Amino acid sequence: MEHYDYIRTGILLEPRGHADMYGAILTTPSDPKADLDVFFINTDGYSTMCGHAVLAITKVVLETGLITKEGAQKQVIMNTPAGLVHASASIVGNEVRDIKFRNVASFVYLQDQKVEVNGIGSVGFDIAFGGIFFAIVEAGSVKCELKTENLGALVDYGRRIKKAISDNFEIEHPFEKDLNSLFGVIFIEKPQVPEYHSRNVNIFEDGKVDRSSTGTGVSARAALLVTKGELKLNETVVVESIVGSTMNVRAVEMVEFGQYEAVLLEVGGEVSITGKHELYFHSEDPYKAGFALGS
Repeated sequence: MEHYDYIRTGILLEPRGHADMYGAILTTPSDPKADLDVFFINTDGYSTMCGHAVLAITKVVLETGLITKEGAQKQVIMNTPAGLVHASASIVGNEVRDIKFRNVASFVYLQDQKVEVNGIGSVGFDIAFGGIFFAIVEAGSVKCELKTENLGALVDYGRRIKKAISDNFEIEHPFEKDLNSLFGVIFIEKPQVPEYHSRNVNIFEDGKVDRSSTGTGVSARAALLVTKGELKLNETVVVESIVGSTMNVRAVEMVEFGQYEAVLLEVGGEVSITGKHELYFHSEDPYKAGFALGS
């Protein structure tokens, strides 16, 4: 392998469903307060924040020794395009457990809105920010239960609703113009496990489905619950995904974020390392720096 350069731990990939992969690129920190910089990629390009990727990164960097921290309770600070994210985990033996992160300030952008959607009719929604902007829609309003057998319909409805909202409503982040877009539509309904709070299914970008509860999504949901008075500070709710996995979210602190009253939230979930991949670049490969097709 003398003609190859070895690349170690460059990309962490996690399956998300609907023929998509999600990745995180880890780099040296540009902010002195952070342990590392992170940006997120998928088959459609980039996203500014990904909660379950943050949980996975925390597991990987601590359990592999990529980042070393003293003590049984570890803290990892990531500088993301959405802002600084503080993650933590406990060490039990040699295993990293009880992973959670303190998300960026989350807030409600629009509440109790309606939009006419082609082929569906009038749809009610709220928009909240949890690192990315989401429209939140009651699944009952489109008469589609959040089950895997309804995945095709959910994708279709999510795409239509996202387009209708994007065409008719302007979305503006108070500080970052790069965040001025609707990332996904989250359908919500009652949980299948009674002790949980609810079920989330996130249809994002152009018809992708998140198999997790969506870390940024449960943050947006929790911000809406706090605004409605349905979640108090230091209370925790557990949210199901379409496959039955869960994330928990706790309201920690109210803060001012530009013109918005926002909430800082702590999100947790279970993580497993599923594999390791090594990349090599041949010294004479004319495409080792990559290539782009189209504009």
